[in-house]
Amino acid sequence: MKRIAIDMDGVIADYLSKQLALFNRDHNENITVEDLKGKKLIELRPHLKDEIMNYLKEPSFFRDLEVMKDSQEVIKELSEHYEIFITTAAMEFPTSFTAKYEWLREHFSFLNDMNFVFCGDKSIINADYLIDDNVRHFKRFSGQGILFTSPHNVYETGYVRVNNWQEVRDYFLK
Repeated sequence: MKRIAIDMDGVIADYLSKQLALFNRDHNENITVEDLKGKKLIELRPHLKDEIMNYLKEPSFFRDLEVMKDSQEVIKELSEHYEIFITTAAMEFPTSFTAKYEWLREHFSFLNDMNFVFCGDKSIINADYLIDDNVRHFKRFSGQGILFTSPHNVYETGYVRVNNWQEVRDYFLK
Protein backbone atom coordinates (compact mmCIF):
# COMPACT_ATOMS: atom_id res chain seq x y z
CA MET A 1 0.00 0.00 0.00
CA LYS A 2 1.36 3.42 -0.96
CA ARG A 3 1.94 6.00 1.76
CA ILE A 4 0.79 9.61 1.94
CA ALA A 5 2.41 11.91 4.49
CA ILE A 6 0.27 14.94 5.29
CA ASP A 7 1.46 18.10 7.00
CA MET A 8 -0.65 19.41 9.86
CA ASP A 9 -0.40 23.22 10.11
CA GLY A 10 -1.87 25.01 7.11
CA VAL A 11 -2.98 21.73 5.53
CA ILE A 12 -5.39 20.07 7.97
CA ALA A 13 -5.23 22.62 10.83
CA ASP A 14 -5.96 26.29 10.13
CA TYR A 15 -3.36 28.07 12.26
CA LEU A 16 -3.34 31.20 10.07
CA SER A 17 -6.87 32.38 10.96
CA LYS A 18 -6.10 32.17 14.67
CA GLN A 19 -2.68 33.79 14.28
CA LEU A 20 -4.17 36.69 12.31
CA ALA A 21 -7.03 37.16 14.77
CA LEU A 22 -4.65 37.31 17.74
CA PHE A 23 -2.23 39.59 15.93
CA ASN A 24 -4.96 41.98 14.75
CA ARG A 25 -6.44 42.10 18.25
CA ASP A 26 -3.12 42.69 20.01
CA HIS A 27 -1.74 45.22 17.52
CA ASN A 28 -4.96 46.98 16.54
CA GLU A 29 -4.51 46.00 12.89
CA ASN A 30 -6.81 44.57 10.24
CA ILE A 31 -4.49 42.33 8.21
CA THR A 32 -6.37 39.85 6.02
CA VAL A 33 -5.41 36.59 4.37
CA GLU A 34 -5.42 38.52 1.09
CA ASP A 35 -2.70 40.83 2.48
CA LEU A 36 -0.46 37.79 2.95
CA LYS A 37 -0.37 36.75 -0.72
CA GLY A 38 3.18 35.57 -1.34
CA LYS A 39 4.43 36.22 2.20
CA LYS A 40 4.10 35.23 5.82
CA LEU A 41 2.94 37.54 8.58
CA ILE A 42 6.54 37.88 9.83
CA GLU A 43 7.59 39.19 6.42
CA LEU A 44 4.76 41.74 6.49
CA ARG A 45 5.64 42.91 10.03
CA PRO A 46 9.32 41.95 10.55
CA HIS A 47 9.72 44.40 13.45
CA LEU A 48 7.15 42.29 15.37
CA LYS A 49 8.81 38.94 14.68
CA ASP A 50 9.17 37.99 18.36
CA GLU A 51 5.55 38.82 19.15
CA ILE A 52 4.33 36.83 16.13
CA MET A 53 6.49 33.81 17.02
CA ASN A 54 5.32 33.94 20.64
CA TYR A 55 1.78 33.03 19.56
CA LEU A 56 3.08 29.77 18.11
CA LYS A 57 5.25 29.09 21.16
CA GLU A 58 2.25 29.28 23.48
CA PRO A 59 1.65 25.63 24.56
CA SER A 60 -2.12 25.78 23.96
CA PHE A 61 -2.04 27.68 20.62
CA PHE A 62 -2.47 24.57 18.45
CA ARG A 63 -5.14 22.91 20.63
CA ASP A 64 -8.27 24.67 19.32
CA LEU A 65 -7.48 25.34 15.66
CA GLU A 66 -10.22 24.95 13.09
CA VAL A 67 -10.08 21.85 10.90
CA MET A 68 -9.47 22.62 7.22
CA LYS A 69 -12.66 22.18 5.19
CA ASP A 70 -13.22 18.62 3.90
CA SER A 71 -9.89 17.33 5.26
CA GLN A 72 -11.45 14.82 7.65
CA GLU A 73 -13.75 13.27 5.06
CA VAL A 74 -11.11 13.11 2.35
CA ILE A 75 -8.41 11.67 4.63
CA LYS A 76 -10.87 9.05 5.87
CA GLU A 77 -11.52 8.07 2.23
CA LEU A 78 -7.80 8.08 1.40
CA SER A 79 -7.10 5.84 4.40
CA GLU A 80 -9.12 3.09 2.71
CA HIS A 81 -6.63 3.05 -0.19
CA TYR A 82 -3.38 4.45 1.24
CA GLU A 83 -1.38 4.33 4.44
CA ILE A 84 -1.74 7.81 5.97
CA PHE A 85 0.81 9.58 8.17
CA ILE A 86 0.34 13.03 9.69
CA THR A 87 3.79 14.64 9.70
CA THR A 88 4.31 17.88 11.55
CA ALA A 89 7.60 19.74 11.94
CA ALA A 90 6.86 20.15 15.64
CA MET A 91 10.52 20.58 16.53
CA GLU A 92 10.13 24.22 15.46
CA PHE A 93 7.72 24.65 18.39
CA PRO A 94 8.46 21.90 20.94
CA THR A 95 5.88 23.32 23.37
CA SER A 96 3.22 22.36 20.81
CA PHE A 97 3.56 18.54 21.13
CA THR A 98 0.74 17.95 23.61
CA ALA A 99 -1.71 20.36 21.97
CA LYS A 100 -1.02 18.96 18.50
CA TYR A 101 -1.35 15.36 19.67
CA GLU A 102 -4.63 16.08 21.49
CA TRP A 103 -5.95 17.98 18.46
CA LEU A 104 -5.13 15.08 16.14
CA ARG A 105 -6.76 12.55 18.52
CA GLU A 106 -9.89 14.70 18.66
CA HIS A 107 -10.29 15.48 14.95
CA PHE A 108 -8.62 12.49 13.25
CA SER A 109 -9.41 9.72 15.73
CA PHE A 110 -9.99 7.30 12.83
CA LEU A 111 -6.21 7.35 12.18
CA ASN A 112 -3.78 5.24 14.16
CA ASP A 113 -1.92 7.60 16.48
CA MET A 114 1.23 5.58 15.76
CA ASN A 115 1.02 7.32 12.37
CA PHE A 116 1.40 10.79 13.91
CA VAL A 117 4.99 11.87 13.24
CA PHE A 118 6.49 14.78 15.16
CA CYS A 119 9.75 15.69 13.46
CA GLY A 120 12.02 18.44 12.22
CA ASP A 121 13.44 17.52 8.81
CA LYS A 122 10.72 15.74 6.81
CA SER A 123 13.24 14.12 4.45
CA ILE A 124 13.35 11.26 6.96
CA ILE A 125 9.73 10.41 6.12
CA ASN A 126 9.53 7.26 4.03
CA ALA A 127 6.39 7.95 2.00
CA ASP A 128 5.39 8.04 -1.65
CA TYR A 129 3.74 11.47 -1.34
CA LEU A 130 4.04 14.47 0.94
CA ILE A 131 1.22 17.04 1.03
CA ASP A 132 2.64 20.21 2.55
CA ASP A 133 2.25 23.99 2.32
CA ASN A 134 5.98 24.65 2.67
CA VAL A 135 8.20 23.81 -0.33
CA ARG A 136 11.32 23.55 1.85
CA HIS A 137 10.07 20.12 2.95
CA PHE A 138 10.21 18.85 -0.65
CA LYS A 139 13.90 19.66 -1.21
CA ARG A 140 15.25 16.39 0.20
CA PHE A 141 12.02 14.36 0.32
CA SER A 142 12.44 11.27 -1.88
CA GLY A 143 8.76 10.93 -2.89
CA GLN A 144 6.38 13.22 -4.77
CA GLY A 145 5.83 16.58 -3.10
CA ILE A 146 2.34 18.04 -3.46
CA LEU A 147 2.01 21.71 -2.59
CA PHE A 148 -1.12 22.60 -0.63
CA THR A 149 -2.04 26.18 -1.47
CA SER A 150 -1.62 28.72 1.31
CA PRO A 151 -1.32 32.51 1.01
CA HIS A 152 2.45 32.42 1.53
CA ASN A 153 3.07 29.94 -1.32
CA VAL A 154 0.76 31.27 -4.07
CA TYR A 155 3.68 32.33 -6.26
CA GLU A 156 5.65 29.07 -5.89
CA THR A 157 5.93 27.16 -9.17
CA GLY A 158 7.41 23.88 -10.27
CA TYR A 159 5.34 21.67 -7.94
CA VAL A 160 2.21 19.62 -8.23
CA ARG A 161 -0.35 21.87 -6.51
CA VAL A 162 -3.71 21.26 -4.84
CA ASN A 163 -5.88 24.18 -3.72
CA ASN A 164 -8.22 22.35 -1.34
CA TRP A 165 -9.18 18.91 -0.07
CA GLN A 166 -11.56 18.21 -2.96
CA GLU A 167 -8.57 18.54 -5.30
CA VAL A 168 -6.61 16.17 -3.05
CA ARG A 169 -9.47 13.66 -3.39
CA ASP A 170 -9.44 14.06 -7.19
CA TYR A 171 -5.65 13.66 -7.37
CA PHE A 172 -5.56 10.40 -5.42
CA LEU A 173 -8.96 8.78 -6.03
CA LYS A 174 -9.93 9.62 -9.62
